[in-house]
Amino acid sequence: MYINCHSYYSLKFGTFSEVDLLLLAKNNNVVALALTDINNTSACLNFVRKAKEYGIKPILGIDFRNGAQQQFVCLATNNVGFQELNVFLSKHLHHKKKIPSIAPDFKNAIIVYPFEKVLQLEKKEFKTNEYIGVSVEELRKLRFSVYKDFKDKLVIQQQVTVREKRDFNAHRLLRAIDNNILLSKLQKTEECKETDVMYSVDELEHHFKDFPHIIENTKRIIERCSINFSFGKERITQNQSLYLNSKEEDFQLLKQLCKEKIHNRYENPTDKVKERLRVELETIYKMDFVSYFLINYDIISYSKSQDFIHVGRGSGANSIVAYIIGITDVDPIELDLYFERFINPYRASPPDFDIDFSWKEREDITQYIFKRFTNVALLAVYNTFKYKAVIRELGKVFGLPKEEIDKLSRDRKQLGQLDEMASLVIKYGKLIEGFPNYVSVHSCGILILDKPIHYYSATDMPPKGFPTVQFDMIIAEDVGIFKFDILGQRGLAKIKDALEIIKENRPDLPPIDITQVEKFKKDPKINQLLKRGKAIGAYYVESPAMRGLMQKLQTQDYIGLVAASSIIRPGVSGSGMKQEFIIRQRYPEKRKEANPILLKIMPETYGIMVYQEDVLKVANQFAGLTLGEADVLRRGMSGKYRSRSEFLAVEEKFITNCRKKGYEEALIFEVWNQIKSFAGYAFAKGHSASYAVESYQSLFLKCYYPLEFMVAVLNNGGGFYSAEHYIHETKMCGGIIHPPCINTSDHANIIKGKNIYLGLGYLKSLEYLVIQRILTERQLYGKFLSLSDFIDRVVISIEQLTILIRINAFRFTGISKVELLWQAIFKLNVSKAKTAQSKLFKIEHKQFNLPKIETNTIEDAYDQMELLGFPLIDYFDLINEDLEPSVLVKQFKNQVNQNVLMYGVLVNTRFHKASNGKLLRFCTFIDKEGNYFDTVHFTKVVDKCPINGLGVYACYGKVTESFGFCSLDIIWSRKLALKPDPRGV
Repeated sequence: MYINCHSYYSLKFGTFSEVDLLLLAKNNNVVALALTDINNTSACLNFVRKAKEYGIKPILGIDFRNGAQQQFVCLATNNVGFQELNVFLSKHLHHKKKIPSIAPDFKNAIIVYPFEKVLQLEKKEFKTNEYIGVSVEELRKLRFSVYKDFKDKLVIQQQVTVREKRDFNAHRLLRAIDNNILLSKLQKTEECKETDVMYSVDELEHHFKDFPHIIENTKRIIERCSINFSFGKERITQNQSLYLNSKEEDFQLLKQLCKEKIHNRYENPTDKVKERLRVELETIYKMDFVSYFLINYDIISYSKSQDFIHVGRGSGANSIVAYIIGITDVDPIELDLYFERFINPYRASPPDFDIDFSWKEREDITQYIFKRFTNVALLAVYNTFKYKAVIRELGKVFGLPKEEIDKLSRDRKQLGQLDEMASLVIKYGKLIEGFPNYVSVHSCGILILDKPIHYYSATDMPPKGFPTVQFDMIIAEDVGIFKFDILGQRGLAKIKDALEIIKENRPDLPPIDITQVEKFKKDPKINQLLKRGKAIGAYYVESPAMRGLMQKLQTQDYIGLVAASSIIRPGVSGSGMKQEFIIRQRYPEKRKEANPILLKIMPETYGIMVYQEDVLKVANQFAGLTLGEADVLRRGMSGKYRSRSEFLAVEEKFITNCRKKGYEEALIFEVWNQIKSFAGYAFAKGHSASYAVESYQSLFLKCYYPLEFMVAVLNNGGGFYSAEHYIHETKMCGGIIHPPCINTSDHANIIKGKNIYLGLGYLKSLEYLVIQRILTERQLYGKFLSLSDFIDRVVISIEQLTILIRINAFRFTGISKVELLWQAIFKLNVSKAKTAQSKLFKIEHKQFNLPKIETNTIEDAYDQMELLGFPLIDYFDLINEDLEPSVLVKQFKNQVNQNVLMYGVLVNTRFHKASNGKLLRFCTFIDKEGNYFDTVHFTKVVDKCPINGLGVYACYGKVTESFGFCSLDIIWSRKLALKPDPRGV
């Protein structure tokens, strides 16, 4: 009986979820219900999925509005009708067009015009599928209206937006937020009515007892509507099912590709390789995943045709088929990758292929996918109201001053000291917190479907210009829609750019084949970088935590790096198994302490769960769960899926089975707690291996072409560390760093031999257009000869020119910066108006006799800190006090358990919350020789000895050692003063 209901996906209008709507309907004995969110279909698929649980017939529709002004409500009579509505809405959303007053001629949808709208339009003619909607409140008007005689066209349109007064108050606040106005300024036309609530079926029929024809008409249109999507175990994949013309053709193509390419991967394929390939192909065919593999292969083939570099990872990296045809570069035979993690007979979804491209090339790949395939869209993600956002928005709505809003958003603890208005903000903030705020684009998900995208959802058109559905990945998978993950990352861009830079800087070298990963893995020089923690700039292995872990593990091979990539994750680390793994890795005699059952299941990791597939193995072989149940367990731990009843059932069965097998309670719960600690964090082994492949490619470049590689790192936004630290690392590799120069520098950094010229783009206040003018002028007409020549050729303000002079970009003139600044002021004559056009004729510059004024390195350093954000000279050369006797990193190991003083330049600092909720701080410094040392600042020291930005710190503490890796437990630290700017500014 309800054909116009809203969930909170009627953004900043509705006040409860689609599931709450179903619960409300059930409590009111409603057996059929239409979800009609305003210009939105986000909740539709989940509404249909959940309706069965509540015994309610779901109907889908859309409430078409311009702002809060309702134009008409449409109900889909079937799935095709839902598609019609989505096409119509999407067209208006994409082009930001207003919804018309009259609906188009829908073939499979019912149109309901609200009574007030019909009065306004004075509409007298109605098509077969057009009706007039009347609410309980509007019955009084209907009695005196000409439309009371349109008996066949009148239906109940009791809008449901709120449940009670509290919802109505929240609704008004959401409307004020949406309109960005004070609550007191909100117009009634922007609100729903306080009476837009759901009555029980008996109450509703009682209200319409004088109009039985309206009740009958409403029941009739409800009966005409039906919608059907398959969910859960009943679902079938909605992805593009054929790559060619038939399943047989697709399978033959996949087999042919494997046959043609197998010798690229295996020179002489063993029986083990052939058998694994046969089993995989059969399983892929049986489970209908052939087209999924071929589509991924198509995308990779295009990438290679454009000379793009990619990394294929995810559970699909466990596949030998994916390895042979080039989707991934991970050999599942070499790594003994668990086949059932990739595909098992109980798995309804295809394996994950997360395919990384350079961040510069990802959009090109996305464009290709949209052109190559027919039914394509991006996946959505919901951005919800978080605490701080709610407080800020409601604070504005209630008219609180900014200072009070800032205070409220920072500190939840001061609730007892709030005035009445601030208390209201907190009270209603709790009500709105967690509501969807807007629909955004998933970071990497692309859908390629059999049916048109609009069969499932309307689409938005975000700024990037690709249609985006209005539902998220969880709903997508529930209905059988599985995303293709196309990601952009900077690590691959660094590799590709480094290859280009090497080609330019060392033109005599033969081309480098970066795909020779097998050769890189066996290179002792590259492996030494890992073992010694010298991998700064290399993808995934440069962070302080990875650097320390690899030194503790003494990682010096590919297999070790694969393990380290997963051990570092919070799941393994948080359970205490990281420490245990290091012990068993370093001390082989300790391995026999492992539980023999677990050691037999996971011999390579010494009986410790390290990878996602270890959860599958342990659940199956240790606890006796089926592979299907084990996969439910793994997916439940992944953090991506809702907490579902089947997961709790599997947990119970895990414990029950273990008890039946006679395991001790302590062992059962030790293993179960290890599994639980994996939640959302552990990698599939193939995923770790894919990261390791890219790490080895980066390490090869860092080892043999360090300067070119570091320039590529800097040009791609760095990585874990600041640009300043990567510049330090470049110096450590033998590079000579020069500040920007107008005759040499580009927008990005460039290298000539060992000389690296910082890019003009590093100058934070230099305008992009000014840089473009400089580079264009220099490219067309040659280098600049003097300051006067530059001023004649480039349109520039005195403020922008001052930046270039202060950074010493005119040093080729041999004139001091101070003299150049005075000349610039005289020559540009700042009192006169400037033109944006170049001068037609050169003007004659006056010559000024200025006293010779020299600058020094301290002044230069202060200018560099202001303009670049960091000095180009060593911080140790800037300190203004004498250093006391201290220890260097190379002496560390001789000082274990002793208190020592060390001096270091801060590289990185990060906080960690201890189990008691208090903060610890971890820092990384470099000593005077440029070597790293790490410090731990325990709770008492964190506040007493704060770390205040970059510079040199005196660090006094106790040297501790763990598996050969030393660090400093800080007793006290202080920042050293810098020499003052001699100019007194």
